[in-house]
Amino acid sequence: MPLYTTDALILRTYTLGESDRLVVFLTRDRGKKRGVAKNARQSRRRFGGALEPLTCGRVGYFERERRELVRVNYVEPTRSPLSAIDGDALGYAGYFAGLIDEWAQEADPSETLFRLGASMVEAMALGVPIEPLARYFEYWLLRLEGVYEPDARISRGAAAFLASARVCSPFALAEVAVSRDVLQELEAAHQTLIAMHLGKELKSVRVLKEMRR
Repeated sequence: MPLYTTDALILRTYTLGESDRLVVFLTRDRGKKRGVAKNARQSRRRFGGALEPLTCGRVGYFERERRELVRVNYVEPTRSPLSAIDGDALGYAGYFAGLIDEWAQEADPSETLFRLGASMVEAMALGVPIEPLARYFEYWLLRLEGVYEPDARISRGAAAFLASARVCSPFALAEVAVSRDVLQELEAAHQTLIAMHLGKELKSVRVLKEMRR
């Protein structure tokens, strides 16, 4: 049973039995994987905070042919959303990770999707304003998945923000002027598209709405 090592993004974890966790993670080169992290609930020494959603790091795992689950041997975090400068940004880590999980395919590599997620972790750590960052993420996720549908009815401000998002990195968003009204307009438009293509509203969307009340 070979040991694979790769850069990966942690997407979700679930309780498995009394001491283990089921970990969903997106690798840079081998697509999305699901694996068991043995004793992850009992031993913080082995995994610590490395299993937080959107943690970026080096993952080692064992995989057998025709087995749905791999065995996660270790996770060495290189960047964590826990290092975000803005405490409010932490609530978005699960939102970003959840959307990536919904669109990422099992064992189907998508380096562009991986790089989008990794750039969100880096931008959060650098203190990029979280609301413009979230709209940037939604826009690029929809574009990468081929389901973005431009709306000719959007305001000039919204069109200007999207034009900037199309050509700038997420790290430059702090220099992009955008109003609260425009961010709310784009949030509503993006979430309508996302819900339409997924056929549901994500739990993390409801969590974010509760956070802002």
